[in-house]
Amino acid sequence: MNLKTLVRSSLMRYFSSPAYLEKQRARARRLRDKQGSPPVVHFFHQVDDPYSHLAVQKLERLVERYAVDFQPHLVSMPEASYQGSAAHFQRWALTDARNVAGDYQTDFTPSVESPRKDEITKANQILAANLTLPDFVPAAIETGTALWGGELLPVSGSDTQGTNALQQGNALRQQLGHYQGAMFYFDGEWFWGIDRIRLLEARLHAEGFDQQNGPPCVPEPTPLSVADKDLNGIVLEYFPSLRSPYTAIGHQRVLDLIHNSGVAVRVRPVMPMMMRGIPAPRAKQRYIITDAAREGRAHGAPLGKIVDPFGEPVKRAFALFPAADVQSSGMDYVTAYLKAAWFDGVDITREQGLQHVVAAAGLDWQQLQAGAGDHDWQALLNDNLATLTEADLWGVPSFRVTGGNQPSPYACWGQDRIWRVANEIARRA
Repeated sequence: MNLKTLVRSSLMRYFSSPAYLEKQRARARRLRDKQGSPPVVHFFHQVDDPYSHLAVQKLERLVERYAVDFQPHLVSMPEASYQGSAAHFQRWALTDARNVAGDYQTDFTPSVESPRKDEITKANQILAANLTLPDFVPAAIETGTALWGGELLPVSGSDTQGTNALQQGNALRQQLGHYQGAMFYFDGEWFWGIDRIRLLEARLHAEGFDQQNGPPCVPEPTPLSVADKDLNGIVLEYFPSLRSPYTAIGHQRVLDLIHNSGVAVRVRPVMPMMMRGIPAPRAKQRYIITDAAREGRAHGAPLGKIVDPFGEPVKRAFALFPAADVQSSGMDYVTAYLKAAWFDGVDITREQGLQHVVAAAGLDWQQLQAGAGDHDWQALLNDNLATLTEADLWGVPSFRVTGGNQPSPYACWGQDRIWRVANEIARRA
């Protein structure tokens, strides 16, 4: 592999390692001890963020359960460069939060797509006067419900008070190294939204702050059973990318879902986000790899010896996919590539490494090479991406479920939505 690939791969291995995470934790603890500060979980609440509205509904239970201080802060929407596809970011967040709210035993029934700016200002003014617990939680829930319900909020506090609270919250979030709303931070580690509260709870439990020692307050929802159901006519479209740590750590769970359900599957790979012009500032890249690695460990799929296939290597790999797919081996090919690049340290940037992938998929190298020229792989990936974009999605892995007893397709994004895909399949049976 060339020098750039070697450096990128080495950094990704480092940032995905348990040693790096523990180093961040230890550094934060030392700084806190030096300052004589108590342990604190910081919660960064963004009033016009659907995920913040879900997460704050769990805050009271966390405060009651764990013997650690919780401190809320107000923050603004992240800058466009941190939103991925800024044109779709808000619509997707709204749709996704609405789709999972009930499964997490929370309430979110918005009647507006985006709250008015003047109402957002008033919401921040109200909450700036309630930034201490226990006042913050009921105020945030009541204000958020009214804001997303399109109601006019009462004028409360001063414009300066709300602005100052936002500036302070934004500054602290940036100082600690993040950019997003609905974030929990504890001693060197970030947890995004309601989906990662279970990992925050695991950390607090491991460090002796759990006063009940029971199951987590906010577990990942248990999916409905898909076994022994009539799934005739239901199709699962799976949108992976070969250069996606989230795809890699969720892939086996996708395979398990397919195996357990017998649902018809169509594999529709897409080009990596950064290779199609979607920005990812350095802080976001670092969070993605550390979070994906942590999720992989939690789900029994820890990332291993990563070889980053960015650029021409991943294009060469995609060029072989259509020929594998016509042999009904598209999924086998994706499986073999993800295993080689993200777990086994195979140098997939070289032809020898790609041959290893092809052999692991049970395919013939010469035959696949010969058949590759019969397909326009770029047009195929562009068509897959267009389907994602229609659903306000842009990231991977993504999923679309069609057929069964529902006329409209269901689409969602993320390895942390595989349980929701299983539910959708079961409900359409």
